[in-house]
Amino acid sequence: MEKNKLHIYSAIVVALVTVCYHNALQCGFVFDDISAIKDNKDLRPSSPLSNLLWNDFWGTPMHKEGSHKSYRPICVLSFRINYGLGELDPMGYHLVNIILHAVVSVMFLKVCTLFFNDTTSFIASLLFALHPIHTEAVTGVVGRAELLASIFVLQAFKSYIETTGKDQPIDWFHLVMTMMFVSLATMCKEQGITVVGVCCVYEVFIAQKLSCFDLLQNARLWLSGKVPFPGALKLSFYRILFLALGTFLLLAVRLKIMGSTLPVFTNFDNPASQAQFPARHLTYWYLLPINAWLLLCPSKLCCDWTMGTIPLVESVYDPRNLATVLFILVLGSLVLYAVFNSNHLSRQVIMCLSFLVLPFIPASNLFFPVGFVVAERILYMPSMGFCMLVALAFQLVNEKFGAKRHVFAVISLLLIAYGSKTFMRNYDWKSEYTLFESGIKVNTQNAKLWNNVGHALESEERHEEALQYFLQASRVQPDDTGAWINVGRAYKNMQDYEKAEEAYRHAITLMPTVVPGKMYTTRIAPSYLNAYINLANLIKNNNTRLEEADTLFQRVLTMRPDLTTAHINRGDVLLRLNRSFEAEQSFRTALEHDQDNADIHYNVGS
Repeated sequence: MEKNKLHIYSAIVVALVTVCYHNALQCGFVFDDISAIKDNKDLRPSSPLSNLLWNDFWGTPMHKEGSHKSYRPICVLSFRINYGLGELDPMGYHLVNIILHAVVSVMFLKVCTLFFNDTTSFIASLLFALHPIHTEAVTGVVGRAELLASIFVLQAFKSYIETTGKDQPIDWFHLVMTMMFVSLATMCKEQGITVVGVCCVYEVFIAQKLSCFDLLQNARLWLSGKVPFPGALKLSFYRILFLALGTFLLLAVRLKIMGSTLPVFTNFDNPASQAQFPARHLTYWYLLPINAWLLLCPSKLCCDWTMGTIPLVESVYDPRNLATVLFILVLGSLVLYAVFNSNHLSRQVIMCLSFLVLPFIPASNLFFPVGFVVAERILYMPSMGFCMLVALAFQLVNEKFGAKRHVFAVISLLLIAYGSKTFMRNYDWKSEYTLFESGIKVNTQNAKLWNNVGHALESEERHEEALQYFLQASRVQPDDTGAWINVGRAYKNMQDYEKAEEAYRHAITLMPTVVPGKMYTTRIAPSYLNAYINLANLIKNNNTRLEEADTLFQRVLTMRPDLTTAHINRGDVLLRLNRSFEAEQSFRTALEHDQDNADIHYNVGS
């Protein structure tokens, strides 16, 4: 593509991103933004910068059981810079996200020109810039992880292209730079590491122009000893081996930082992960066409797809399996065409599929469970391959049928629809109330959404309205401990202490039976133990029930000896029982688990 044309196309892309996302500047911090930004101490100048290397995305030390294990120090560093410039003014954070999305869109345009003609590349970049599925990654501030990772992914890929080619010697500088960008991408978002697979596909099928038949034939001849290992393939092998070793080292370092443990998720985060065969596998496979449909028809978008949003596929006779079969047939046909042919079109298709499939693998649940069912921002990178495929399809239709006007009209209507949906979807992210209310319109069976609307109302001290949402959450998901805790808290805020106690006790009945001396770190989410803590704090207001409150705190600590809040609250109860020595021991134990807590130091000192 000529430089002037590239500059014009880039300017149009940036202008459209600005038009479609400028209203996102009015949005506040919502959903995960609260934990990642407002409550994250790592953003504050008082927190050592080195903490970013040892804490997760949410500011929790990686070695702790409660850590989400999301290691994204570069993204957190960008938040910290934002905080340094404007503290907690949301506009600055949203502005950076919009700029980053524009940068990714332009970089994507440049990458597309490597495989497609100018018009097709431009269409693909416009589809990517305006696709409504991106609102969660762009308008949701925590989506910056996807934006930054995508920049480094595209840069890693461009760098790798410089080091390879037919009979081209290894360019070690660009090869090392490729692994550096892969490392940076992975430190923004875990998906970043998948660009190594994209580079390997490019090496074999594009740079060396091989097909699967060529690979099989070369392997058969070499293994039979009839021909030596081809020199060109030897260079490719060395390049791929270097990437593989670099990836292995990167994964080893990541596992070391994680403490060699995986994050703990509840069955509500990802119900299929707790299901048995065949429900687990059928549901996991069904989620693939669900994600594909969100890319194809992003008309119903939701910020949360956990809990009961997508019921388990428990039988092979479930009609939803037809969607899975259709998806596998379509994707399988494209893959077979791409890898067993060696022409220009097959190479274009295989690069589309590489950008579509490989970045999605870490979120697919097919190799290890993740903490969500569907997450729209996870589709940010895979949507690159999707937009390539759609643009290529328009090109083929135009070339075969010569329907240039009709193709142009369809593309224009699609882009207008995408842009309009994106613009309107941004308003849903204005506040937590608007966001979760929009989610309920799509997913009425998701108790988490009902709970979150209740939380939003609760923050405005609209306790009676909040109670109705919490009660609806408990009806949608009767075994949701968190919903009953919320019901209890709402009743307490309304000073209906009898009903509050009843709700807390019901929440406790939903948890596993306590076995003395046994920790349930993998069975009970720490937040669910608030049922015990809230109940104890409720009844300790009655001086005749202090011993009962102490018993509840002890029960919590039997299950989770590292729960700091339980030690602190128990210490307060022991002081009121005039058991000062035990109270001091309780505060000191809390201090062992949270040495930076000023309140605990004060309690110990007094």
